[in-house]
Amino acid sequence: MVRLKVTGMTCGHCENAVRKALEAVPGVSRVVAVSRDEGAAVVEGDAEGRALIEAIREEGYEAEVAS
Repeated sequence: MVRLKVTGMTCGHCENAVRKALEAVPGVSRVVAVSRDEGAAVVEGDAEGRALIEAIREEGYEAEVAS
């Protein structure tokens, strides 16, 4: 499971955009959660963190792997 810190999400549309971007990354088996209130996303699978971050950035948001 990978937990990501995501900044820039301000509405439900933002959450949906991040969710769809993450679902499209090879290796993601499930997007567990995307929350603008927490500024976070959680995914299951064997996708690399940098691929997840890049997918989020392509949608116009910033992300990093949470520690």
